[in-house]
Amino acid sequence: MSDISSILARYQELLSEVDTWFTHCSLAAGDQIACQRGCSACCRGLFDITLLDARLLREGFEQLSQDIQQTVTTAAQQSIAGIRNSWPDFDQPYLFNGYPEEEWDLVMPEEDETPCPLLGQDGLCLVYQYRPMTCRLNGIPMVDTSGEILFDEWCSLNFIDVDPLKMQELRFHFNDLFTQEQLLFREFTQRLFGKRFNELDTVIPSAVLIDFNNFRIPEQVWKQRTT
Repeated sequence: MSDISSILARYQELLSEVDTWFTHCSLAAGDQIACQRGCSACCRGLFDITLLDARLLREGFEQLSQDIQQTVTTAAQQSIAGIRNSWPDFDQPYLFNGYPEEEWDLVMPEEDETPCPLLGQDGLCLVYQYRPMTCRLNGIPMVDTSGEILFDEWCSLNFIDVDPLKMQELRFHFNDLFTQEQLLFREFTQRLFGKRFNELDTVIPSAVLIDFNNFRIPEQVWKQRTT
């Protein structure tokens, strides 16, 4: 197994912990959590994912049939064309980090209801086992086992009658999870580029199009400070 494959495998193990947590929450909260197979309410618009998530997603994309790959690629290209309305020079390797963060919301408006290019016609994710961490976390607030609230929003279809922030059974070791994710990300970028980055971000449509075999980090991103 190559170094990159090993990192991806370890990342999938970390993601499986998130899936286990979400399943536990669904069992503990019962009908207070509406998330279920076929619901695609959150599979809309654009949101940033890490380059590690993008590389794992490509593993799943490349296992799809050629016909489905072409359909997904066409939808991804249309999404990128929309981003270029704000950032005309947005191109390979499709990283957001070269642009001011205050502009990110301009290309990822909350009201965007465009379906994810990897959402099948049946409402199911085409690369479910390879989906980004954000997709796995969405819908439930993130409260660490310490009681620290890391994210205090949740899907409007969930928790109609209760305050999930007060539900002890929903807590998870998020701080530890994100620390492990960060370490894996830094190891991933070290293997790819010979430099440890703390953050390299893109979006799902870009992940479909990134040329990982000829990846060149823009100079302004390369110079970003790491710790």
